[in-house]
Amino acid sequence: MQFFYTWLLRLALPVILLRLWWRGRSMPAYRQRWRERLGQVPSRASHRPLVWVHSVSVGETLAAVPVIETLAARHLDWQWLVTTTTPTGSERVQAALAAKLDGRLLHYYLPYDLPECLTPFLERLRPGLLIIIETELWPNMLRLCEKRDIPVLLANARLSEKSAEGYGRFASLTKKMLNRLSRVVAQYPADAERFVRLGLPPERLRTSGNIKFDLTIDLGLSSEAQAIRHQWRGGSRRPVWLAASTHEGEDELVLEAFECLRERFPDLLLVLVPRHPQRFDSVARLCRQRGLHCRRRSDGGHVNASEQVLIGDTMGELLRFYGASDVAFVGGSLVPVGGHNMIEPAAWGVPVVCGPHLHNFSTVAELLLEAGALRVAESAEAIAGVVAEWLEDPEMRRRDGAAGRLVAEANTGALGRLLEEIETLSAGL
Repeated sequence: MQFFYTWLLRLALPVILLRLWWRGRSMPAYRQRWRERLGQVPSRASHRPLVWVHSVSVGETLAAVPVIETLAARHLDWQWLVTTTTPTGSERVQAALAAKLDGRLLHYYLPYDLPECLTPFLERLRPGLLIIIETELWPNMLRLCEKRDIPVLLANARLSEKSAEGYGRFASLTKKMLNRLSRVVAQYPADAERFVRLGLPPERLRTSGNIKFDLTIDLGLSSEAQAIRHQWRGGSRRPVWLAASTHEGEDELVLEAFECLRERFPDLLLVLVPRHPQRFDSVARLCRQRGLHCRRRSDGGHVNASEQVLIGDTMGELLRFYGASDVAFVGGSLVPVGGHNMIEPAAWGVPVVCGPHLHNFSTVAELLLEAGALRVAESAEAIAGVVAEWLEDPEMRRRDGAAGRLVAEANTGALGRLLEEIETLSAGL
C-alpha cells in the first residue's frame, strides 16, 4: 500500500506545484521557498541536539509555542527545527519564536512526503526527536524517521470519529504508521480509544487533556485587550460582537445576522476576522456590497462611530480581540470544517455561539455546552437571537461567560503532562 501511495504522490506532484502557483495569485507567499518543500535546505553545521516540531498552520503553531518555550528554557543546549505547511503558519513561527529562541531556531516548510524530498532534509538537519502537533501523519516521513532511529511523539493528539473513519479506509497503511510512533499523547479518552482501534499499541498511549486550556492571560495581555477595546469603542458603551476564524460561506450568514441585530442595536460593531489572509479583500468587498461602512484593522487608529464593521486583517491579535469583545462567534462551525478554538474566548469569560459542525473540538464543546457558556445555532436568525439575548441581558452574559472561564480554569494541566512525556522520550538526545 505504501508503495502505491508513494507513486501516486510522485505522479500528483506537478499538479500540487501548479496548485501552489495558483494559490499564489491571491497570496504571493505560496510562490516562494519551493525548494524547502522539495527538501532542499542548507546543512546544519552545529552538532547540538535538534528537536523537530511540526505544526501545520496557525492553530497548531500557537499550541506548540508554550511547549517549545518551556523546553527551550530548560534545555539551553537544544536547537529547534519548526516546520509548517502554510505561509500563515510560517509567519506565526517567526513572530512568536525567532526572538525568544535567540538564534536556536531553524524554520522551513515541511517537504513533500516523498523519500527523494525527505531524505536530504533529514540528512542535512539530523533531528534527534520529532514532535508532531495534533494529528498530521505522513507515511514516508514516519518510515524514514524509524529508519534513522528518530523517536516520534504525537502531541495534543485528537482524532474525531469522522477522521477515524477516513483513516480506517486505509487500515493497513494506518496501522503501519501508528506502529512507527513512539508515543501518542491524546487529548481525551475518546481520542485515545480511536487510535487504539486503528492499531496503535496501547502501551504507547497517554492522555493529557487539551494543552490549549493552559492559556495564561496575564496583566500585560489584559492591558492590551483593554487598549484595543478603547480603540473600538472610545468612551461609549458601544457593544462589540466578534466573529472569528470565519470560512467561505460563513461570512454571508454572519452579515445577515448582523443586519438583523442592527435593528435592535444600531451602534453594534461587528469585528469580522476571516480565517485565511487571502480572503481579507473579498470579505471587505462583501461588506461594502451590502452597504456597510467598513474599516480594516491594518489601517490603524480608532474605529469611528459611523463604521459598522471592522475587518481583522492582521495576524497574531485574535486572542486580544476576544478580550476586547462582549460576545464571540467562532467559525469553521457553520460549514463542515469542524470548528476552531473556542477555549480562547472562554478563558476571557466571553460567551460563545457556534454552528453545529464542532467535531474538531467535540469534548471542549460538550464541556462548554454543559456549563452554559456555549450555544449552538444553525442559521443567521438563530445566531442573531443568541447574540441579542446576551447583549440585552448583561447579567446573563456575565454569568455565561464566567461559566466558560471556570471550565477553562478547571481543565488546565495538560501542558505539564505532555512535557513529562517529551522529557522521557528525549532522554537519549
